[in-house]
Amino acid sequence: MNKQNLLSRISINPNICFGKPCIKGHRIWVSLILDFLASGMTISELLEEYPQLQIEDIYACLAYGAEMSRERYIDIPLGETA
Repeated sequence: MNKQNLLSRISINPNICFGKPCIKGHRIWVSLILDFLASGMTISELLEEYPQLQIEDIYACLAYGAEMSRERYIDIPLGETA
């Protein structure tokens, strides 16, 4: 899966979760997933804890974090519903 496909799994909507980037179709913040991974949680453990997610959702969070660390604007359209 390429970066654009991964990033399409992230949504930002000012009316959902205070406009924080979330996994599309869920109210799970990207930052929450990144925090779990940073604390040592494995992808397998995350998928057990959040069975509604797919591995591509985790990769999408990583891709989003990587893009943000480059200090570049990520074009994610506003108004996507979760």
